[in-house]
Amino acid sequence: MINKFIVLLFLVMCTCGLSQTIDYNTKKGYAVQGYDVVSYFDNTPLEGKEEFSTTFDGVKFKFYDARNLQRFKGNPSRYLPEYGGYCAYAVAVNGKKVSVDPETYEIRDDKLYLFYNKGKNNTLEFWLNESPEVLRQQADKNWEKIKN
Repeated sequence: MINKFIVLLFLVMCTCGLSQTIDYNTKKGYAVQGYDVVSYFDNTPLEGKEEFSTTFDGVKFKFYDARNLQRFKGNPSRYLPEYGGYCAYAVAVNGKKVSVDPETYEIRDDKLYLFYNKGKNNTLEFWLNESPEVLRQQADKNWEKIKN
């Protein structure tokens, strides 16, 4: 009986170690729809390639080249999109997780923010026309409630 308990406890601990700490937007099976999160910080969002991929925090990431993959591995938290890669504006205004257009983004205070953009609903424009700092603070509060 004790052996079964120890095995069960071990399995639970292993499973917890492999799960995500937050909910990431993994449309198309990868964070940021397979775009290279490092490339945003070079002001050129690029689609990642299968041969340059890794898993971090239970989520798959693709990169454009080996250099960006290594940059990510050296400091993953620097490149992670805010709010799990969901639309920053929707998190701020509605407290909702909304998918994004991976080419609609902003780097603000060295952090990556992604936005929904379809038709006349470019939420990056809404974000910039309103008060980005106030919206960011509201998104931070809302994210604490919905991130898991």
